[in-house]
Amino acid sequence: MYNSNIPSDRELPSSQKLIKSTVFAGVVAVILLITTVLPAEYGIDPTGIGNAIGLKKMGEIKVSLKKEATAAVTENVQKTVPVQESTESKVGLTLASVKPVNPEPEKEIVMDTISVTLNPDQGTEVKVKMIKGETLTYKWSTDGGRANFDVHADSKKLKINYHNYEKGSQKIKEGSITAAFDGSHGWFWRNRTSKTLTIVLEVSGEFEGLERM
Repeated sequence: MYNSNIPSDRELPSSQKLIKSTVFAGVVAVILLITTVLPAEYGIDPTGIGNAIGLKKMGEIKVSLKKEATAAVTENVQKTVPVQESTESKVGLTLASVKPVNPEPEKEIVMDTISVTLNPDQGTEVKVKMIKGETLTYKWSTDGGRANFDVHADSKKLKINYHNYEKGSQKIKEGSITAAFDGSHGWFWRNRTSKTLTIVLEVSGEFEGLERM
């Protein structure tokens, strides 16, 4: 009476069935890895299925953007030169040394344009000088395909090698930058197409010295 719910030997799966189920699950996992995960994450498509359904392109863009971020950090580290700051002694203020506070003049709005031409797989960087809190707006476009871009900043004085604002891959881009700190702020592009690419950048706002690095 107490053994009425115990399955018989016939009802239990055999060792052979368990092995077959395990092998089948492993085969399905490998197929998903090859046809879906590798194309979508790493741009590797041994079967061609990922390319057909658009996963390979997604993976190539992810890998390319990771490379751009690494390249931008490396370039900024190489350009950074340690700055020795002198220590000044603190001097007490007297009433005679206090100067009247004058209102700050309104900041001048600057407009500038620059054009850069990139060969296939070539990268370049354009930057401006900005003070913390200053703002600019920008628009850039290419004469061909998409360009990988990285909007970022750095500061030798503050020993900041890399500060990211935005990155991606586009043909036309509009946006704005509000300086997070005093330093150099700007754009890095790389031409991942097979043809020469010209990029035109238009900038308007509070900045100084638009130049190619």
